[in-house]
Amino acid sequence: MKQVITPSLCALAITSLFANDLYAAAETVERIEVTGSRIKRTDIEGPSPIQSISKEDIANMGFDNLQQLLERMPANGAGAFSTRGNSQDSTANGGASISLRGLGPDATLVLINGRRVAASAFAEGITNSFVDINNIPISAIERIDILKDGASAIYGSDAIAGVVNIVLRKDIEGLEINLGFGDATGTDYGEQTASLVWGIKSEKGSASIILDYFKNDTLAASEMGRFGTANQSPYGGEDYRSSRGFPGYFYVDGVKTIDPDCPADSATASGSCLFDYGPYNLTIPKSERVGAIGQFDYDFNDELTAFLEFAVQHNTSEAGGAPTPLDEDAGLTVPGTHPNNPWGEDQVIEIGRYRTVDAGARRWDIESDSMRLVVGLRGMINDWDWEVSAQRGRSKSTQTGDRSQGWVRTDYLQAEIDAGNYNPFGGTYNPQDVIDRITTSLVRQGESNITSYDASITGQAFTLGGRDIMMAAGAEYREEDVSDIPDEQFRRGLIFGTEAVSAQGARDQYAAYVEFSIPLTDSFELQLAGRYDNYSDFGSTINPKVAFQWGMTEDLTARASWSTGFRAPSLAQIGLGPSEESNFFIDKYRCAADGVDCELLDYNTVFAGNPDLEAEESETWNVGMIWAPSQQFDLGFDIFSIVQDNKIDKLLLSDIYDANCDDQNSSICERSAAQPGQNLGPIDVIHSSFVNLGSQEVQGMDVSAHYRLELDSYGDIKFGLEWSYLHNFEKDNGVESVDYTGGYEYPENRWLATTNWMKDDFAANVNLSYIGEFDDFNKTRTVESQLLVDMSGSYRFSEMFKLSVGVNNVFDEGLPFAIGDGDADLYGYAMAVHNPLGRYIYTKLTMNF
Repeated sequence: MKQVITPSLCALAITSLFANDLYAAAETVERIEVTGSRIKRTDIEGPSPIQSISKEDIANMGFDNLQQLLERMPANGAGAFSTRGNSQDSTANGGASISLRGLGPDATLVLINGRRVAASAFAEGITNSFVDINNIPISAIERIDILKDGASAIYGSDAIAGVVNIVLRKDIEGLEINLGFGDATGTDYGEQTASLVWGIKSEKGSASIILDYFKNDTLAASEMGRFGTANQSPYGGEDYRSSRGFPGYFYVDGVKTIDPDCPADSATASGSCLFDYGPYNLTIPKSERVGAIGQFDYDFNDELTAFLEFAVQHNTSEAGGAPTPLDEDAGLTVPGTHPNNPWGEDQVIEIGRYRTVDAGARRWDIESDSMRLVVGLRGMINDWDWEVSAQRGRSKSTQTGDRSQGWVRTDYLQAEIDAGNYNPFGGTYNPQDVIDRITTSLVRQGESNITSYDASITGQAFTLGGRDIMMAAGAEYREEDVSDIPDEQFRRGLIFGTEAVSAQGARDQYAAYVEFSIPLTDSFELQLAGRYDNYSDFGSTINPKVAFQWGMTEDLTARASWSTGFRAPSLAQIGLGPSEESNFFIDKYRCAADGVDCELLDYNTVFAGNPDLEAEESETWNVGMIWAPSQQFDLGFDIFSIVQDNKIDKLLLSDIYDANCDDQNSSICERSAAQPGQNLGPIDVIHSSFVNLGSQEVQGMDVSAHYRLELDSYGDIKFGLEWSYLHNFEKDNGVESVDYTGGYEYPENRWLATTNWMKDDFAANVNLSYIGEFDDFNKTRTVESQLLVDMSGSYRFSEMFKLSVGVNNVFDEGLPFAIGDGDADLYGYAMAVHNPLGRYIYTKLTMNF
């Protein structure tokens, strides 16, 4: 006789949308470890809300890319990023992340089989460390648990917004081969996938090996129409074209002078010649991923098991941008005797802002290799489960560019100009032999390592009032290091217009934790947990958690939790060397003083790390209820609040500018020499750093509903709804509190509705994914909501063959127009929120042997 475990908002969530019923044996119930607790339980329900996505759910949604799957989850929010828009200005090219509650990837802890993994070798946004989810192949996943609660009392640092635990497939018997192919309509984008899953089981243990292959083609910005240009003014947006033009502008005898051949529609009132870099970019770059995962268990006897896990992954990708932009800081000059000088031999000519379009678009080739090895023993002693393990992880990335990929070196360029070989005037395309002499090859290398040891024990601590008090306790030790080394030519200032990162750091950390599950009554469970962490760089912290689950009636259950959390400063934030990025803004001081640079132009900012950073801190609470009047229907909600203090962030660029850029001699806001008759020269560079700047807080509500309709001979239909409502999101930057609720990239509503019909060997799915409206970055208009409809069907012809076909974005819903932030979003849509891929048609073949 089997007993059905009722699906609920916090325990089953997406799983119960599609998956088969979950069963537990009534007579001998196995205890399992559930994400969010170290105590093994008889079911997956607990005091904290968990959304579980099974491998069947993943197959029904049709994604072969973990990032594309997770971005559809309503709990995901602002701050998540992917390979979309990989460019020379991205610092984490090739990587992808998840950002629960919109608090950022560094506030979401990503685990594999309940354990930490090495962070990406390349940090995002210069210093934000994250786990690259592109290193986790879809075919290897048994389920994904999303813990939507603070969990530093259980797992330590980073678990502020929650935890994403990737549970890998094991206990596999036989051989499974999967082949897939998909294509986006109207573009050249496509995906190809293949995987091999093999496993064997015996009385003495089990073994499984998974091989996975994924490849996608390029979706070029030139295929995006209006969403592939930086000049969005014809559509009601901003003109984000660059002031580093082709042709450009010069200083002739100290006077700013635009190239006479600058087209009229590109010339600005202040004498700049604008350039549209948009068509040169890669909306979705090509990539290729090959991986292998193995899991092995060996039972010495009924009470002792050895286990081993290994994973290796090799990813290649591409990043690209427009040709090299040059500015006054490059110090380039043109001799008056240059054969192409349009102003006469007696003139002194300095190159102001110019772009070497004739050298071609810049391209990076990115290779990432990750390795993970876990070995350990687990067993039982007097009804106590124990485990000891050791882990070694590494993430290594290399970013290269060669002479054919547009990388111009300024000293080489100056030499060719001086020799009269390179013509910088009139938008001239110079001969290839000259281009070969001004270009160079580059290498950026990054590596992140983790070594950890842990020991834990869980079981019945004692009996109180006839009820078993369960306990878990453990200790951990971890060493981490990271290095990000740019090419020496960057350090010497010979390469311009590309964001460069330099970072080095290492630390060790140890921790101890304890957790209790106390059944105060037959229907009321109390969870108490606490953890002590000590870091070699910033110090120590203690974080508690209190939670309960109360079965008020047979149909109604209440749950609540309170906890504190922390995030240690990333090694990149502490050990960052001089690193550069660019932003668009108006130089209002120069505009007011001299009447020039009164339009949006791009300027460079150089960052450095801060070894005195302190840990971020947080406080989280959740309150929820679940109503399940039958095994076919349940409805639940959770109200949540997260307050994060001591938030590490860049100094606000606007504050640095306001305080320093009205001074021609400032060492923080450095300007070139002022032209005759002017008070301020153009901005060369602004210097910045990272500080414990302020705080952010978020409150909202999750609603979940599931209904199963049995149609007898017509099969079964399952309906599901996951809805996340953002009630409040505020950030305090130390000067003022800003309300982001409904603001740019912070929609108030996200939901996912699903329908799954199964009859015999046939299955069909319809999924609706909704992202609500939000304000433009400049708050002048509203970005429209987006509703995507996905459909798929499958038929199993025999025990050996199963064929699936599907269409994502069935109605080819277009991108909502958005006026961007002048940084990542320059092309008329919110890249981190809305997927630029249109209708996508795919087919998959599964073969079992």
